[in-house]
Amino acid sequence: MARDAAAYRRVLAGLLPRGAAWRRDPGSVLGRLLEALGAPLARADARADALVDEADPRTTWEMLADWERVCGLPDTCSRAAGTPTLEERRAAVVQRLTARGGQSRAFFLGIAEALGYAITIEEWRPFQVGLSGVGPSVDPGMLGPQLGPPQIRFVWRVTVLEPRVTRFHVGTSQCGVDQLTAIRRAEDLECQFRRRAPAHTHLIFRYEGV
Repeated sequence: MARDAAAYRRVLAGLLPRGAAWRRDPGSVLGRLLEALGAPLARADARADALVDEADPRTTWEMLADWERVCGLPDTCSRAAGTPTLEERRAAVVQRLTARGGQSRAFFLGIAEALGYAITIEEWRPFQVGLSGVGPSVDPGMLGPQLGPPQIRFVWRVTVLEPRVTRFHVGTSQCGVDQLTAIRRAEDLECQFRRRAPAHTHLIFRYEGV
């Protein structure tokens, strides 16, 4: 915790010689002078203490723009979501720093969760006489055999179950900038998924409750 001006006054007073001429009480002329001298030291201490928060992208405020510059943000996908809130900007930085590549179902579900969306992913597979059975699929996320060309196996569908709702939070949101409640479609999610989707696949988005 950063020291205040009074704390630095006491530190400076402890460095003075002993004697009746060196009154240390806060109300004396010397005491007020020492507190005035301690004020810039207290400000420097507070600024150094603030670096602890600025060093973490989850709590940064003044250095958020620099974090974004290092991470190449805002990019096309983050701009697609409109004007982000402070929390969303921090989350985008954290996601960029911690992201690991992949093309599995779990990888894409993780991206959606990090962006604040609840989704399902379904994949098609063509009906094959002699191999496919009739009825629903027992594999969650895999649709039952579908009539169609063989290329249907390269189609997958993302269903966004509800819009992303970002609420104002005291201590992290910006007064006069962030809305009390922001409801958005998943333009940023679509951009992220299309950027990372396997090149040979065709991605379809569907919305529910939007």
